[in-house]
Amino acid sequence: MPVPQNNSRVARFGVFELDLRAGELRKSGVKLRLQGQPFQVLALLLERAGDVVTREELQQKLWPSDTFVDFDHSLNTAINKVREALGDSASSPRYVETLARRGYRFIAPVQNEISESTAALMPASAVPNSAANPSALTQRDPSLGSLHPELEVPIPHRALTRGLFALIQVMYLCFYLAALFHLHDVQAVADSFLPLWGATVLTVAVMVTAGIGIPLRCYLLSAVGFDYQRLGEKFRQLFPFILALDQLWAIAPFLLMQKIGLGAAFAASAALLYLPFSERTLIRMAYLKPSAR
Repeated sequence: MPVPQNNSRVARFGVFELDLRAGELRKSGVKLRLQGQPFQVLALLLERAGDVVTREELQQKLWPSDTFVDFDHSLNTAINKVREALGDSASSPRYVETLARRGYRFIAPVQNEISESTAALMPASAVPNSAANPSALTQRDPSLGSLHPELEVPIPHRALTRGLFALIQVMYLCFYLAALFHLHDVQAVADSFLPLWGATVLTVAVMVTAGIGIPLRCYLLSAVGFDYQRLGEKFRQLFPFILALDQLWAIAPFLLMQKIGLGAAFAASAALLYLPFSERTLIRMAYLKPSAR
């Protein structure tokens, strides 16, 4: 459809911009993968920024009556993908607000708002899953990956990230159990280079932190094993405590320095210092910020 040249074709909000002419969503100039219905939904929300766009309006504009599709599921999926691309959350939205049983509203300030009917403005190349091709609604190009909205890296398969996270929890459980089973050895090593009171404090610290760490790791292991959908949110809340606990246990290799040597103890300690941050990254990859339907 011909488009008048005076229509605004780019909407900017925060670090994002949506370019209708190119059919692209960009973050700080970097192109994000958002196509098909999610792209159209975001464009329509930007067109009506600040106003409520009802689910019925979205259905009429994006899913004509002669299109055979599960509208509720398709719209929920599109909204979730929009939020995923923007790094947004339904519980504390910065961009897309959900109004229960009504619709959605774009709440962030927008520059150069899209002023024309966005469904008509978008070129066909920007909408590979458009209503003009109903059969394409269920198709997806497997070669197209998706970028994490915050980390700017391709999102790997969730089974891989969850599996790696679970292995880290098992490793820490082995650390705790081994330390408790060999507590007398820990006391003996501590006595070799610490005064009596210092060795006692170190032994008690091992007992207390291991006693706290075991249920914590069991919780994280069961949560990721059962794919608890709010694990990302819970882990963010627990991370300061997990970081402190893991940093304390990062010095544990030095207790084995007489057997493994100073160099190996230092290398193992450095790896353990980094491990809590890798846990956080794995969780952010596997559990994006929650989005309500």
